[in-house]
Amino acid sequence: MPDKQMTLDELKKFDGKEGRPAYVAIDGIIYDVTDVGPWQGGKHHGNVAGQDLSEVINHAPHKHSVLAKLNEVGKLK
Repeated sequence: MPDKQMTLDELKKFDGKEGRPAYVAIDGIIYDVTDVGPWQGGKHHGNVAGQDLSEVINHAPHKHSVLAKLNEVGKLK
């Protein structure tokens, strides 16, 4: 995993809008969801990229299983 660390304020810039990458944080790890079809435009089932979605993923049908398919880009500090 990359050594990049990012604050929550820095993560907010990666919202997937206007050509920006879409990142989400889960349990302290930041994942790139830019090229994930359901995350087009930085939104997915009411969730928005650029946020810590650690609590939200626990309520998703796929839970944490989807994370293995995503690229890790850093850690949330």
